[in-house]
Amino acid sequence: MDLSSERTLKGSDQLGNLSKDLQAQLHVETAIRLKLGGVTIGISESVVVTWIIMVVLVGLAIFMTHGLSAEHPGKRQLILESAMGWCRDFFYGILGEDGARYIPYLTTVLLYLAVSNLIGLAGFKPPTKDLNVTIGLALMSIVLIEYSGWHQKGAKGFFKSFAEPMPIMTPINILELGIRPLSLCMRLFGNVLGSFVVMELLKAVCPAVLPIPFSLYFDIFDGLIQAYVFVFLTSLFIKEAIE
Repeated sequence: MDLSSERTLKGSDQLGNLSKDLQAQLHVETAIRLKLGGVTIGISESVVVTWIIMVVLVGLAIFMTHGLSAEHPGKRQLILESAMGWCRDFFYGILGEDGARYIPYLTTVLLYLAVSNLIGLAGFKPPTKDLNVTIGLALMSIVLIEYSGWHQKGAKGFFKSFAEPMPIMTPINILELGIRPLSLCMRLFGNVLGSFVVMELLKAVCPAVLPIPFSLYFDIFDGLIQAYVFVFLTSLFIKEAIE
């Protein structure tokens, strides 16, 4: 066997391994099986990891808010106030006073997505690698977006907005009801999955050196960026709906 044939076989093996790894990442394992009245209910791995994230966030909230003092704030309280102040200023700058009621939801989603994308560092599969999770988040956001428009404009103003800026745009505005959640869902899912593919390719090309700095980017910074982009776009859509 000549050198070129050997390289071709190695390349085929690497692509085959990448395909298997990708399928494994896309496959959602059933972590828990419950039998209720003869019916077996499967609870997926992404749901269990989400429960873990919920416990972590609730525990962190209890820890950070315990023993707060207006007269003598400690370092923990100052960190908490700075973080919450940044979130409020960021979302308030986009939404304004009319959209301030949605800041708690957006902050919660931001925290959940940030922890979800970083939890892979602890050995768990990020829930955002499950398409069902990203679809659920996108549907929750689009329901909130449409509700915000209904709440701000009333039923008449809400339906009238589909004919703006001119009646000929009505079909396109109706299509946006499906396009917006699809774009939110696939952007989040695609970026998380794409980072995995890039990392696997880098490991195949140069497993000793290249993956280290790129791992820091994809495992930490890219996950935080995707959380930021998701809530940023949701905020923009809410702002557009309430104007």
